[in-house]
Order: sequence, then C-alpha cells, then structure tokens
Amino acid sequence: MAAQLFEKMPFSLVYQKYMIPVSNAVINMIVSYVKEKTNEQPLDLALDVGCGTGRYTLPLAPHFKKVLGIDISDSQINVAKQNNTASNVSYMVAAAEKLPIKDDSVDLVNAGLAVHWFILDDFAGEVARVLKKNGCLALHGFHPSWEIKYKDLSQDLSKTISEVWDTLFQYAEETSNHTLTQYQNIYEAVTLKDKEWITDIPVTITMSISEILGFFQSVYMFQILLEKDVKEAEELIIETERRLRDILGEEADSVRLDVLMKHYCVLACKH
Repeated sequence: MAAQLFEKMPFSLVYQKYMIPVSNAVINMIVSYVKEKTNEQPLDLALDVGCGTGRYTLPLAPHFKKVLGIDISDSQINVAKQNNTASNVSYMVAAAEKLPIKDDSVDLVNAGLAVHWFILDDFAGEVARVLKKNGCLALHGFHPSWEIKYKDLSQDLSKTISEVWDTLFQYAEETSNHTLTQYQNIYEAVTLKDKEWITDIPVTITMSISEILGFFQSVYMFQILLEKDVKEAEELIIETERRLRDILGEEADSVRLDVLMKHYCVLACKH
C-alpha cells in the first residue's frame, strides 16, 4: 500500500511542500565523515538513493562535483526535477536494489528517510559494488516523537502531537518499526566493517500550526488513512487544529513553535 502511495502525484506534491527539511547538523556530520575517510580528496559523485522529491538531495550539491538522485517513483522524480535549483544535481528513476552506476565510482551513497523501504541485502550488495575505496554510506532519518516547547504550554502541546503520532502508527507498515529503533537493525545489517551508529541527534525547527498539520498530511500513514476513510482523516486534522488552537488561544495564528526531535544516522566506509 505505502509503496503505491509514493507513485501518486498528489502525495508527491504534499510531500514536497510539507515534509520537514533535512537537518543541517546531519548533513554536516555526513560531509565531515566523508572528508575524513577520503583524506580531504575532491569529492566527485554522491548518489542519493530513494531521493523522493529531492529535499534531501539538494543539500549535498555544494559538497560534490555531481549529485544523482534516484527513486523508484516516477511522480517523486518528476517533482524533484521541477524543483531542482542546482546545476550539478540530476535525477532518474531507478531501484535501490539495482543502481544504474558503474563499479567503484561513488564517493557517497546517501539515503534519507528511505533505507527502511529497501530490500536490505540487495541494496547492501549494490552499495559495496558502486562505492570507491574509502567511499562512504550514510543512512539517516528522524524518530517519530516530538517535544513542543512554548512558554508554559509545552506539556499540553506535546501531548496533542504525541496522540496524532499514536493514531497514525495504527496505519504504519512493519518497515516503519526501523524508525522507532533509530535504525538499530539497519546498522547491524550493514555489511561494511568500518561503521558507526549515531542516535539522539538533537534538532530543533520552528513550525506554525499550519506547517505542523501539513507535515502530518505528508506522512504516508496519513495517506493510508485517507484512502481507507476520508472522513476520519479529515477529522483527525480538524480536531488536531482545534486542540492546538484551544491551547494557544489568541496566539494561535501568529505563533511559531519550537519542535524538538531526535535524528539518527548510520555511517560506514568501504576499505
């Protein structure tokens, strides 16, 4: 069900508009790791696998001569191409388990919010094939639990958001359990021997009520709910907005909330 959702243009557009941006802290961590492992050599090619609409692809552009984003979804790639702002970034439709790349040619294989959808054994084999010597792998995402900080209202706001996540996870596919463990099982499955697992990376972003509601609509679990029961999905958003507005009162339209979340990253190097 979820894989089919990513093929649909309406979902791809919502995803592009509302999915939270990549963490600069995570990007800097990845780039620093690659530079260390490659002894500060010029970085020619990064491959962003499961790139979606390119939200996690473009931040790599300043650090590599070329960046190629691939995704199995035509609609996601079409949206990525429409929103491409970097001359050294290109996109194509391809599968993570059959990378259209020459052997020993890639400095970084990156997958943000994506690897838990792949067939891990096949993907791992492809990673080992395409990476150069000292090339690196980065797999990252964020934990689906948020803490909202705002004056003395933090507890009530956080409780409201937590209950939305609880509702959405009723529609989650088993593969999403990897996000709950911060990719522990994926780290253990990585076949490259030189590897590390960084958890609980603190990231804070500021969001309005409308951006928070939009984000939840960009999550595939909401889209599954929407297909199963349009009325229930719409009521979830309406009720969440009502609760947030009741908590915030007159400030609801203008306030921007600090959203604290935990990111995580698996890093590995081919020797």
